[in-house]
Amino acid sequence: MVSMKTTKTTKILFALDYDPTAQKVAEQGFALAKAMAAEVTLIHVISDPVNFESVGHVTVMGFAGYPESEFGNLQVDSEVALKKAAMQYLDKTRQHLGDKTIHTVVKSGDFAESILATAKELHIDIIVLGSHSKKWLESVIMGSVTEKVLQQSNIPLFIVPTKKRV
Repeated sequence: MVSMKTTKTTKILFALDYDPTAQKVAEQGFALAKAMAAEVTLIHVISDPVNFESVGHVTVMGFAGYPESEFGNLQVDSEVALKKAAMQYLDKTRQHLGDKTIHTVVKSGDFAESILATAKELHIDIIVLGSHSKKWLESVIMGSVTEKVLQQSNIPLFIVPTKKRV
């Protein structure tokens, strides 16, 4: 009797924000995912509406947010409007990466907690994050999102350094 070996698909979660360095995180994470033939999910977490006041100025992977005039008419604290902008951003990211099979998720709440809860819920094998800190030690002391996820996760992380080289 021949036994069939079932192979488990690796699932990778990319945590993306509106920082221009998110493109590097997405591209490097996607290279990892392709090499592993992994299933990809992109997540964007909405935490504080104040952080989104300048979303119209963002240009990342073809996403330019809402035009200044259109965004100015939105209620900045409207979670529906913020989720719509975030979904458009993740859709643009999926288009940039050129893979229509990529899943997208928008969550609200604490960045680290939302990333970890989603990873657990989706049975994620690897979490891809960027490290924006200019000084790594400063990041550890101040407690960045990446550091919080690193401290609280039992899921392996793929951390993409995004600081500018001098």
